[in-house]
Amino acid sequence: MTQRRIVSSALASLLALGLVQARGADDGKSRDKCFGIAKAGANDCASLGGAHSCAGQAGTDKATDDWIYVAKGTCKSLGGLTEKQAKAKLGK
Repeated sequence: MTQRRIVSSALASLLALGLVQARGADDGKSRDKCFGIAKAGANDCASLGGAHSCAGQAGTDKATDDWIYVAKGTCKSLGGLTEKQAKAKLGK
């Protein structure tokens, strides 16, 4: 391996680590949980109804108990529900 490749690889690794840390710095304050708009297999975490306990396990599109993070203040305009609204719709 040439010295140029080693330096390029090292630089790419450092840049990738910087992106990971920048992503981790966003602690959710600029995002809202939005229920009822996630596509099948594209939810962000466990379902509200307990059907599954992990991200990416939504079985159907736009299930009321599955959610994704969206930019703060955009959920309603996307046709989504707050957690309180989703619970009410599910009868919980």
